[in-house]
Amino acid sequence: MRVYADMVADLFHHGHVEFLKQARSLGDYLIVGVMGDHDTTGGKRHAILTVEERVAVVAACRYVDEAIPNAPWRIDSDWIAQHHIDLVVHGDDFPKQELDYYYRVPIDMGIFRTIPYTHGISTTEIIFRCKEAELGSKTPLSSVQPV
Repeated sequence: MRVYADMVADLFHHGHVEFLKQARSLGDYLIVGVMGDHDTTGGKRHAILTVEERVAVVAACRYVDEAIPNAPWRIDSDWIAQHHIDLVVHGDDFPKQELDYYYRVPIDMGIFRTIPYTHGISTTEIIFRCKEAELGSKTPLSSVQPV
């Protein structure tokens, strides 16, 4: 079974690895679509790494069989057919409304499911820790929670 997951994958961390590990366990081939640089601005912020850098890191992950740069936010039936996708997955951190909007086609096709989000780590938290370190924080940064 060919599984498709999309992600920004900025500042790749163990939460990303866990997500990809879970996605790969659902099939025997994992395709990861990495959002393009301009597409990341619709989310929380601009990506720090370029799409080429993010794709290189994703492709190096042992759970990933194929990494596709500049993947669309919303995939349609043509994309699914072109890449021979059997299952589409995403983290369960998106509100239901957003999942319904971005994944309407695979939901309607009955080939969509969510994967539990890894709490305790995020790209936003890593950025926060970097800012704290730059300000000279003496607290172990792994225990600092973003505001």
